[in-house]
Amino acid sequence: MIEQNNIPLTAEPPAAPPANAGAAPAGVAFPKTIKSYVRRAGRTTTGQAKAFEDLGPRFLLNYRAEPLDASTAFGRPAPLILEIGFGMGEATAHIARVRPEDNFLCCEVHEPGVGALLKRIGEQDITNIRILQHDAVEVIDHMLVPASLDGIHIFFPDPWHKKKHNKRRLIQPPLVAKLAARLKPGGYLHCATDWQPYAEQMLEVLGQEPWLENTAQGYAPQPDYRPLTKFENRGLRLGHGVWDIVFTRRK
Repeated sequence: MIEQNNIPLTAEPPAAPPANAGAAPAGVAFPKTIKSYVRRAGRTTTGQAKAFEDLGPRFLLNYRAEPLDASTAFGRPAPLILEIGFGMGEATAHIARVRPEDNFLCCEVHEPGVGALLKRIGEQDITNIRILQHDAVEVIDHMLVPASLDGIHIFFPDPWHKKKHNKRRLIQPPLVAKLAARLKPGGYLHCATDWQPYAEQMLEVLGQEPWLENTAQGYAPQPDYRPLTKFENRGLRLGHGVWDIVFTRRK
């Protein structure tokens, strides 16, 4: 795991982020190959392939190494929520339906997952989602300017159970610094995991980021917008826990 020196928090509000906000803290180098994903095997179904053909032109965005004009991409100005890694899109579609006033920019590289979300968009007549089938770290670096996001969702990222693989986990200080810099003051970062050691790491790493403050004394109650997925329900039946962690950007 990449470690960051603890930075004491004071009651005084922090200074405005510099132009290169999100850069590595002094003395901490980013890993050479930060990735927000792991390639997974899987086949795109006929229905997913049709969704790509019919709905891709409207709901898929092309990655470009330039700032995103979200109002143009969504056809309206609205609060912008970034989701990193949406799996098969079950929770994403639900949240977009119950929060129609928000725009959801969703990053996922797994083609069957992208196809599945496109299929849900068509079946459920969802209009406030746009998908980038690209590494979220590059999207953050090149398409999202500081203070451009109202919220960030990272639900059930790969826990990398083995200790020797913990360094591959997505929630690490350098990425959290990037995310905090791109949140507007008062914006939120919501993570969820069903692996307690990862939940503990998330709580520690987010707690060390000086731009963020916890909304709870530890783990947060599950926000009402996040549904229980089939995968999560199965885990709960087996006695697995689920931990939600919600931090906000200091004003």
